[in-house]
Amino acid sequence: MPDILAASGRNAIPLHLVTADGLEDWLDELETGAVRWVEASGFKGKADQTVLLPGEDGKAAGAALGISSLDDFWACGGASSQLPDGLYAIQTKLTKAQATNIAVAWSLGAYKFDKYKTKPANGARLVWPKGADKTVAEAVRAGVATTRSLINTPASDMGPAELAAAVKAVAKPHKAKVALTVGNDLLKNNFPTIHAVGRASDRAPRLIDMTWGPKSAPKVTLVGKGVCFDTGGLDLKSAAGMLSMKKDMGGAAAVLGLAESIMGIDLPVRLRVLIPAVENSVSGNAMRPLDVIKTRKGITVEVGNTDAEGRLVLCDAIALAMEEKPDLVIDCATLTGAARVALGPSLPALFCNDDTLANDILAAGLKTDDPLWRLPLHAPYKDMLDSDVADMNNVSTGGFAGAITAALYLHAFAEDTAPWAHIDMMAWNPGSKPGRPKGGEAQSTRALLAMLQKRFG
Repeated sequence: MPDILAASGRNAIPLHLVTADGLEDWLDELETGAVRWVEASGFKGKADQTVLLPGEDGKAAGAALGISSLDDFWACGGASSQLPDGLYAIQTKLTKAQATNIAVAWSLGAYKFDKYKTKPANGARLVWPKGADKTVAEAVRAGVATTRSLINTPASDMGPAELAAAVKAVAKPHKAKVALTVGNDLLKNNFPTIHAVGRASDRAPRLIDMTWGPKSAPKVTLVGKGVCFDTGGLDLKSAAGMLSMKKDMGGAAAVLGLAESIMGIDLPVRLRVLIPAVENSVSGNAMRPLDVIKTRKGITVEVGNTDAEGRLVLCDAIALAMEEKPDLVIDCATLTGAARVALGPSLPALFCNDDTLANDILAAGLKTDDPLWRLPLHAPYKDMLDSDVADMNNVSTGGFAGAITAALYLHAFAEDTAPWAHIDMMAWNPGSKPGRPKGGEAQSTRALLAMLQKRFG
């Protein structure tokens, strides 16, 4: 991610943030020639409009960016690409929250995944807005950038081992500890479903376990689905279905980015991050439809579909998380297409066994413009997961309520041991919007960070 925020404003171009309603007041502050220039340029203060004010030396004497509101989180999200390259310093008076949000949104809009480009693109830079909380802003943008880049990286360079290396890289500057359980050691340590999903790949499956913070602090555990590529297994996906499957570790990327932000602001919690990292491949030892697997919790599961592998790797990790009776558990996963059909690509589905926690997450989502929508853990649908030969099936019968039944499957392993939230996300922007370029996205992480700050900060 480019160094888009600068400490020094020397030679910076003055930048004014102007709303349509505030246009006349801003024009009143300008000299007559500048007013005529703005009017001739057609600048009306509409969102994402820009105008440069000419100076006597031929250089820009100033600039204006049209915004909908100073309280719109994404107001400056597209500024780095909408304005000409250069360094800008905001002149508009801002509150601390507005200044912090603008710094974050500007930098997130400047994000470019150019690792494989021979000519990386530049963008307009910004002097840190006066009053911005630099610690929070840096932590948020670092976490989001980590999440996006992990998702955007091709599976050829982002397998289970590389994902584990990424966790270690995030952990190192914060002195977090990382433990790995790899390959057949998963069986020895009672993680049978993680092993079953990942064993067909020549890239060994593993459970990544990161811990940070004082042991006496409230225990917050994050679990992320780390399916680095999903062929569907023996229930093979179509070619079109596999095109987006490098993002199937988006849940793991999201919790790692969130963890980076948590550690960056030094939130007083005992943080644990669990990532079951696998590749769901096809080979002679791949799990088969109608195989029965005994899970870590002791529940036996019939494999109704090998392409419903995410809930299989998650169930062992969630069971492990609950064993130490944490204060809070959150899992993130690119789990079902059903959630995308119901809510679209940019609105993750929230399932929760605790109304207070759910309400706190939803409120934080609205406050940070990182929204979620709650769907029910509708208990009468549990019988859709019944199996004739095992305790339960990993998929439902009938094709109804796919996101709900997937959440109910996971709830069987979480139960009500601790407040638990499950977030079913797409983790991908199918198109670009200000601050949100096409590609991998850290959905829900800013909302979750805000919720955790309010609860434990």
